[in-house]
Amino acid sequence: MKKLVKVVAAIIENDNNEILCALRSPEMSMPNMWEFPGGKVEANEDIYSALEREIDEELACKIETTKEVLNDNTHEYETFIINLISIKCKVVKGIPTPSEHSKLIWLKRENLDSLKWAPADIPAVEQIIKEK
Repeated sequence: MKKLVKVVAAIIENDNNEILCALRSPEMSMPNMWEFPGGKVEANEDIYSALEREIDEELACKIETTKEVLNDNTHEYETFIINLISIKCKVVKGIPTPSEHSKLIWLKRENLDSLKWAPADIPAVEQIIKEK
């Protein structure tokens, strides 16, 4: 049986209505694919505090979540199953700086589909594009 991994992803929007996109580094699984930044939910951790912790660790900035789940998607990969919960949030302190990712970019909603996304992130991408 494949392991189920619960992961949270930050849908961070800036004042220009652009969304933060993160490029997975060559060292990561699914290298050079785009994703929304975030990470695994630890035991005894709620999804919102997990996301705040992960963004602090990965991007060295503080976020505030809207406490609103944008998308909850379960995707089966070859070796594991991911339950990816995407949550809208905004940066409240600092500037997102990549430590694990190769690159960060801000994109308008309508341009999100120009990137090669990790499969689990695609339903959230499609939902964001439809929102406009």
